[in-house]
Amino acid sequence: MHYTSVSGRIRNALINPAWVCFTWAGMTVGVSMLATPVRFTATSITRPVALDVGRVVFAALNKAELVALILLLIIVRVSGRSRELWIGCSVLILIVLAQGAWLIPELAARTDIILSGGEPLPSHAHAIYSTLELAKIGLLLFLGFRSLAASR
Repeated sequence: MHYTSVSGRIRNALINPAWVCFTWAGMTVGVSMLATPVRFTATSITRPVALDVGRVVFAALNKAELVALILLLIIVRVSGRSRELWIGCSVLILIVLAQGAWLIPELAARTDIILSGGEPLPSHAHAIYSTLELAKIGLLLFLGFRSLAASR
């Protein structure tokens, strides 16, 4: 019978990318799929206030996701699963960079127009951002479960 020490089990758990994937997915679901839609149903919050809060929240989420991405890349490398998970990690890099460098600034500019009393021109930026959020969550869940399965 093979016994693994407690410290060995903890080390194995910490170098498994699954925990980062599931934490990141939960963070994204909590902000994007739960808190944001609920904010717009609150009757005491005006549209400009909800948009302004959203702008701040999504900028903070993107920074947290950059940290999660770096942590994930380090753990994937240390775990020896780089070859197995590189495509998924590469797609996550592209999604986080597209959101942070293009979509969040564009959506923030649209919010600025609304806050100054204007109405921005129609744009697909919100739909693209939402689609990328769903893809990111799905990819994180896939990578997390794949990492769990590989550790058994």
